[in-house]
Amino acid sequence: MKISTKGRYGVRLMLELALHYGKGPVFLKCIAEKQGISEKYLWQLLAPLKAAGLVNSLRGAHGGYILAKPPAQITLKEIVVTLEGSLLAVECVDVPESCSRIQSCVTRDVWKEVSEKVSHTLEAITLQHLVGRQHQKETRSQSYDI
Repeated sequence: MKISTKGRYGVRLMLELALHYGKGPVFLKCIAEKQGISEKYLWQLLAPLKAAGLVNSLRGAHGGYILAKPPAQITLKEIVVTLEGSLLAVECVDVPESCSRIQSCVTRDVWKEVSEKVSHTLEAITLQHLVGRQHQKETRSQSYDI
């Protein structure tokens, strides 16, 4: 299983919105510059995130994008599943009828366990956790400057 650019950049987009949560909307151009991601690509990520109820847009001179709910209520799993689809390692975990060996296949059990652990891990990490980690990294990097 591999998280594509879509999922990775989507998490970075959402982290930027979480870092500005409660401070007003953020322009897409600012996120693109800060994260080094093209504005056009970020635009494509916003549609599914808005449809999933994770992001809101505000129009006008003071418009931009904001999180639709607090960072502590948005998990990485929500973001990744919205942008990537299923987190399952193999199809037979979700669709047992796709494999005739389902009753005797030991490896399916392993793939199911892997999929569950990935799902639980991403479910346990919220945008608020990432905000805290970001602040820690910034503090550490500033304390080493001479």
